[in-house]
Amino acid sequence: MTAIYRISGKFRHRVSPPARQFLTYLLGVALGSAALIHAQAPARDPVFAEWQAKVAPAVDKALDYLQRTQQADGSYDGRYGDSPAIPALAGMAFLSKGHTPTEGPYATALNRSIDFILASQQANGSFEQSRSGNKTMYAHNIATLFLSEVSGMVEPARQQRIAIALPKSITLILRAQAVPKDDNNRGGWRYSSAAKDSDTSCSGWALMALRSSKLNGAAIPDEAIRNAVAYLHRHQNEQEGCFGYTSREDHSQSLTGMGLLCLELCGEHNSPRTRKAADWLLLHFREHVGKQFAVYSNYYNAQGMFQIGGRHWQEYANWMYATYLPQQARDGSWDSSEAGRTYGTAMMVLAFTVPWRQLPIYQRDETVDEQP
Repeated sequence: MTAIYRISGKFRHRVSPPARQFLTYLLGVALGSAALIHAQAPARDPVFAEWQAKVAPAVDKALDYLQRTQQADGSYDGRYGDSPAIPALAGMAFLSKGHTPTEGPYATALNRSIDFILASQQANGSFEQSRSGNKTMYAHNIATLFLSEVSGMVEPARQQRIAIALPKSITLILRAQAVPKDDNNRGGWRYSSAAKDSDTSCSGWALMALRSSKLNGAAIPDEAIRNAVAYLHRHQNEQEGCFGYTSREDHSQSLTGMGLLCLELCGEHNSPRTRKAADWLLLHFREHVGKQFAVYSNYYNAQGMFQIGGRHWQEYANWMYATYLPQQARDGSWDSSEAGRTYGTAMMVLAFTVPWRQLPIYQRDETVDEQP
């Protein structure tokens, strides 16, 4: 596959908040970096206005933790710390508060994350765990998403390296989706790029990586997005609204937020499918506290509920901040049963900072009337 990235393009956000600079994205040539303005949370969000004074210092403390515990090569100690996924999530956490790789207190940490991920890429385009050699599309998809989000913000030399890495990375994602699969698995992704089955967790990250790249000017085939969305449709219980992992209901507490977010980002804002998913979450999200993948589901729930807005975001945000702010450790971290403190901290920051709307992939369409 060739010419995945056009020579030039721009971030095509669904909305560009006034406080955010419109970033130039050129992937085929290395140009100067585009600075990201440090934005204040939008005053139009009355829910977040009540929490911002508590959330902002908690997020800063968490980012200090992520910077302080990062290794010189960009990796982290602990579970999966040498996987490209963990530096990528930490990098997105820095970006989510408006920090950039060219200036500010976290520039060095961001560049270390970028360099670690770029150094992990193999000849086939895969971002792999550097020390253990673990091959997983899960980490690959998250690393690709991060590089797509940060592209255009870096200095010329790194931009050139990203411009070389991303086409190979996206090609691998598209090739993995195209592996012949049965009707239940077609359009999705699994842990191996050669897998003939799929799951919605891995597929959600792959779809976001493709969507981010497409917004940035990459020539992602529309069919790839459509097939991924159709895969998610087949894994939603249309009567209840929940999404499953490999069926329509398994692990629904962990993955319904994923389905909600991905469909919202792919043009189904406030559709019958997303409204049902959001309604299902309002009934069930409290049941998942303290269980496995609670941090993971909170990330997706927060992002998805913010996208649909209205009463869903209001109820979820008030609960999330009241529940998880007191759980922050004195060192600024949050732990997670699924992948440790670095992961838990990065994911919690990404959930908390969604009202800042700094990451391009998570922009919300303010031109569409929100439901009451």
